[in-house]
Amino acid sequence: MTYGYKTFSDGGARGNPGPAAIGAVIYAPDGSRHAIKKFIGHATNNQAEYRALIAALEYVVSHKADIVDCFLDSELLVKQMRREYRVKDAELGKLFLVAWQLASQIRAVRFTHIPREKNKEADALVNEALDNR
Repeated sequence: MTYGYKTFSDGGARGNPGPAAIGAVIYAPDGSRHAIKKFIGHATNNQAEYRALIAALEYVVSHKADIVDCFLDSELLVKQMRREYRVKDAELGKLFLVAWQLASQIRAVRFTHIPREKNKEADALVNEALDNR
C-alpha cells in the first residue's frame, strides 16, 4: 500500500539562541491531520527547525509511510537535506544525521522549500508552544 503523507514543519527561537519550540502538521493520505507542538528549551532557530523536521519524520516513519513530501520554510534545511549544502555546524550535523537516518527509512521523500506564508499552521504551533511554556 502506498502512502502519500505531507508534512509542514517549523521551529523557532526567541533570541536566537533562546527559548525555542517546534511545530509540525502532518496530513495523512486518508485526509486525517496530526499536529505536533513542543517547547524544546534553549536552542537556535536552525536547531529548532531540525528538531521540528525530526518530529515530523518520526511520526511518518512510525506510521510506515513510504512516500512523504516535507515542506519547510527553512531554505538552509531543505538544501542540506537535498545534499546541495554541506552541514558545517557540529550541532546541526548531529541533528542532520538523525533526520537523514529517519528519511532513509522512507522509500521516497522529497524536501521542498515554501514561503513562510504557506507554513502558517506550523508557525502558529511554534508560537503557541513558546507562549504556553
